[in-house]
Amino acid sequence: MTMCQLLGMNSHLPASLTLSFTGFSQRGGSTDHHADGWGIAFFEGEGATPGKGVRCFVDKESASTSMMANLLRTYPIKSHNVVAHVRKATVGEVSLENCHPFVRELWGRNWVFAHNGDLKNYAPLLHGGFKPVGNTDSELAFCWLMQELAKSHASAPSVEELTLTLRELTPKIAAFGTFNYILSNGQALWAHASTKLCYLQRAYPFCEVQLKDEDVRVNLAELNGPDDKLVIVVTEPLTTNENWISFAPGELRVFEGGSPLI
Repeated sequence: MTMCQLLGMNSHLPASLTLSFTGFSQRGGSTDHHADGWGIAFFEGEGATPGKGVRCFVDKESASTSMMANLLRTYPIKSHNVVAHVRKATVGEVSLENCHPFVRELWGRNWVFAHNGDLKNYAPLLHGGFKPVGNTDSELAFCWLMQELAKSHASAPSVEELTLTLRELTPKIAAFGTFNYILSNGQALWAHASTKLCYLQRAYPFCEVQLKDEDVRVNLAELNGPDDKLVIVVTEPLTTNENWISFAPGELRVFEGGSPLI
């Protein structure tokens, strides 16, 4: 049984996630059983500080019935990086502080994290400035990741260096259970699969897509131009007529500028 559902976007130009979120949010209690809260975070910012600002919305209500979710299905916030989550509670009660995504600051940037899975007997030693507010195993894992990243690098490293460090740290958490996650600092988006995660890239020429969770068809060519390019990462495919690529178990991928990085 899938305990939560993850959704992430990384794009070349600021893009709206309205279409994907429309189908995804229905999994929060309508087409699926993930009714214990939801959240979504958009990285924004132009000029000298692209992607530094974050709009984060969380709600302990079901995403399929939440008035806030309904607003976001119709209000096209544009962003380079988005992280979203619908929750099926396994560790921690249904409350606002336990809703993903979680946000922390490191090296003068916001970091956003969402997790799907269940970590058994996970009790890492936290001795730095990263402490959980709620009582989920997910936020605990995020705090430990941030702590260990800060210990590994004296200042902000490159995306490539961060990826190497995350590839060392992630298995240490995954050893305790299922650790599917999406992480972003506004520059890139990282995704790790213990069990189930998939992605696709959308680029010119765009096609018509059919949502899996709603009876909606949209011609993406009418909404995107030749320079638009983005990657969608999700637990389960959102459309029925696109080529979604499954992650291998234990695979960590990084996306930047709307493309997967090798």
